[in-house]
Amino acid sequence: MNTQSAKRFIADDFEIPLLHETTEYRLRMLAVDDVEKDYDAVMSSVDHLKNVWPGSGWPNGLTLEKNLEDLERHQREFLSRSSFAYTVVTLDESQVIGCVYINPTRKLGHDAEVYLWVRESELENGLDGRLHETVTRWLADNWPFDNPAMPGREIDWDDWNSLTQDAG
Repeated sequence: MNTQSAKRFIADDFEIPLLHETTEYRLRMLAVDDVEKDYDAVMSSVDHLKNVWPGSGWPNGLTLEKNLEDLERHQREFLSRSSFAYTVVTLDESQVIGCVYINPTRKLGHDAEVYLWVRESELENGLDGRLHETVTRWLADNWPFDNPAMPGREIDWDDWNSLTQDAG
């Protein structure tokens, strides 16, 4: 398949949502300016995050400098419309309480891979479930996907890993 005919992840004329807000939190582009608050959220949630992406090893060995590199990459990808990382912040922006990632996929039958996590300290108050519900509605109402996948949530990891990939 030549690159000219390859399907783009997001159409050029689609207006990317820059912000989504509830009465509890705000989703907005994850940016380099968030590095310290993001790093704090990640490092306070290491055990929990190992279960969000089993087998990935992340965030083992993460330093503030490596986190800055990650945020630079996420910001570049967002601005180039190749994938979308959103930080989940308190309404006063004083704390990062999670993240949402909307990525392209090569898995047949799906048009996006969506991952989300919340700060470990927010698990007991049910934020993870509320964020999952919010993101599910937001994707249906505001994004052009027909069948986004949420591996580890709406599809078991073993099933996800066994899905056939597009040969393209």
